[in-house]
Amino acid sequence: MTTELLIAAAILFVVTCILLGLFLQKQAEKLRTKVEALTLLVKDGDKQREAVKRELQELRSGTIGVGRRVLELEKKLQQQDVKLDEANQQDPQTRLYSRAMKMVSLGAGIDELIQECELPKAEAELLIHLHGKSR
Repeated sequence: MTTELLIAAAILFVVTCILLGLFLQKQAEKLRTKVEALTLLVKDGDKQREAVKRELQELRSGTIGVGRRVLELEKKLQQQDVKLDEANQQDPQTRLYSRAMKMVSLGAGIDELIQECELPKAEAELLIHLHGKSR
């Protein structure tokens, strides 16, 4: 009876090992499937990261170009301001009107403009009407 018991135990052991092997094989297959899916996700993430990296580089290049253009335009604007100031300084009549407009913006009246800037009354009234604080 002991040999029969030993044989039964050995058969049970072999069957258990076979079932355990099959279970482990299924678990390994599930893990392999998950690893493959994660590998695909990582590859897709790498592709997306590279695409974003390229787009960012393009944006940087574009921003640098726009920045250079803005600097050029600012320089030209400053040059134009200098030329305009020079032209205003050369023409005494323009200086006179610039001063009169500044006085009007500070609240000067018609009489002050006539007296300080030697403007005719109609021009003084027009300047106050156009550039006065009531605008």
